[in-house]
Amino acid sequence: MKVIDMHCDTIFEIARLNNEGQNVGLNNNQLNIDIMKMKQSDYMLQNFAIFTPLKMVDNPITHVQQLIDTFYNELENNKGDIAIVTKYEDIEKNMKENKISAILTLEEGGVVCNDLSYLRNYYRLGVRMITLTWNYPNGIGYPNFDMNDETHGFHCQDTINGLTDFGIEYVKECERLGIIIDVSHLSDAGFYDVLKYTTKPFVASHSNARSVCDHARNMTDDMIRELSKRRGVMGINFASDFLCEGDELSRVSSMIKHIQYIVDIGGIDCVGLGSDFDGIPQNLEIKDASYMPLLYKGLQNAGFSEEDIEKIFYKNVLRVYKEVLG
Repeated sequence: MKVIDMHCDTIFEIARLNNEGQNVGLNNNQLNIDIMKMKQSDYMLQNFAIFTPLKMVDNPITHVQQLIDTFYNELENNKGDIAIVTKYEDIEKNMKENKISAILTLEEGGVVCNDLSYLRNYYRLGVRMITLTWNYPNGIGYPNFDMNDETHGFHCQDTINGLTDFGIEYVKECERLGIIIDVSHLSDAGFYDVLKYTTKPFVASHSNARSVCDHARNMTDDMIRELSKRRGVMGINFASDFLCEGDELSRVSSMIKHIQYIVDIGGIDCVGLGSDFDGIPQNLEIKDASYMPLLYKGLQNAGFSEEDIEKIFYKNVLRVYKEVLG
């Protein structure tokens, strides 16, 4: 079964470990994701996030540039196995050449410093998906979980503060360029602003169902319905906190419970995968990319058809990429 995963933090971890003096690369490592592990699970495509924790880095622009350099260096070092995607036909080309596709994404859209010229330059550097916020307010909008506010916990949703005026310009420019908008981390109010001010499909790359696990980073039933109406996709996050409150282990059975619920609410076409590998605690049944067949078998045992599993594993996300990337 082919696999498309909409979110991982592997590039950030590779850069961090190398900065600590370790010699870590994308081909074969001790992280959740490397090329050898992806090959074992027949990955078609992996999104690689450039994660920027605003307020925790001295210079966000320099941070992003260095991580993008890490990304391209790793692709160059492994060019026989993996290649970048900047338009949909690149995915088809890479499949013919038996290569894994890589999409460059930003996790923290505020790294444009309130200047759309930076957004356009990130596009020129190959960025094709942007998570609008992380856990800090930025010039674009507000998150549900705000690390600036110690009282603002994982159960608190922001239904008041959405996109800023600049944020509205930002998402419109993303659509014009062909950058996929990602609403994971965004406030509830921000989700509805994206819905209001855009027309193309967008994604929640690593978010689950809030009715199944009451976490502010997960999606409400109404959000799931509206995302589905927009032809968008949400990616199942493998972190235990997003799957089952109080369960320290990330279980396949919990993932399937979310998938079943999302399908019941929004239909089979709105759910995909967004593991958040290398950005989440390691209390995982699916320990790394090579263990993805466990989810496939679990879905089979739960009664999902082969056609439905294909949609969940890659076809739904592929459809969105074809429509937005062009």
